[in-house]
Amino acid sequence: MMSGDRGRLGRFTDAVLGGARAARDRARELRDEFRTSDEPERALVAPLLTGQELRYVGLGPVRAPDTHKAGRQLADVMGDELADSLDPKVLFGLLNIVNPVVWVDAVLAPVRLAAGVLLLPGRAGALAAGLPPAAEPEPGPPAQREQREPIPLTEEQEAFRALFRLSQYRPLADQLAEIAYRRRYVFSGDLATLAGSLLLFLERYSGTPLAVTDTHLHLLRMGPRPDADRPDRRQPRVLWSVRRDRVSRVDSERGASGLVQLTSTIVFDDGSWIRLTQPALRDDQSRFLTAIQDLPGQRPTP
Repeated sequence: MMSGDRGRLGRFTDAVLGGARAARDRARELRDEFRTSDEPERALVAPLLTGQELRYVGLGPVRAPDTHKAGRQLADVMGDELADSLDPKVLFGLLNIVNPVVWVDAVLAPVRLAAGVLLLPGRAGALAAGLPPAAEPEPGPPAQREQREPIPLTEEQEAFRALFRLSQYRPLADQLAEIAYRRRYVFSGDLATLAGSLLLFLERYSGTPLAVTDTHLHLLRMGPRPDADRPDRRQPRVLWSVRRDRVSRVDSERGASGLVQLTSTIVFDDGSWIRLTQPALRDDQSRFLTAIQDLPGQRPTP
């Protein structure tokens, strides 16, 4: 009997050890599967940033979430009727905009400063931004054409409008106020700041990863990496840039899906801030946190 018991115990032990080995091998396979490298992206982006040490290129796009804990109480107080109205007068009052015309000029300033955007007149501005030519308005009755006359803008304002694909038939101040109001819980609430200029590019472009160098933070337009059996034809562009010394702190935290998501709040020296979400695996997250390790801020625990 005892030899039989030992035999059964031996088979049970072998089964347990075999299962443990299989689980270990599967874990190694999954770990290797989730390992990432940004070498292909570095090779594409480095020539754009001559004279800078490229420390990180994101593998996934960043986005501005729809809500932020700092604004939830205010949203409850305001009520749905204000949130849905988007009345320009109400928006200007909520955003403390006294003079909408002056405010539009103030919004242009950080875009020039942070992005280095070449604000060319009209159609040339759109082409410089890589946009397709704007469609001409369809012909209609004379009365209808008179009602749809574009609003006169300065050359710089027209280039700005074309860059962000805003309507030429509605006041720029109204459209910018709607963007600021819609996103005021994920950034400082004022588009005329560094955070506001970054938000404008995130609103306009999709598929925009972050890049970090020894001197700057950049927002890129690049697109996803192709499959291994396809040639890499991506042609990245720098959409927005800011010097690292203008970044006061970066607070990062992993959400419920910490394996694939990192949320960061970037605070600039003008007092503005913006909350960004990166769909990044742990290797990508680790590279980003290493690239910004000399900047003040909270970091997630390992």
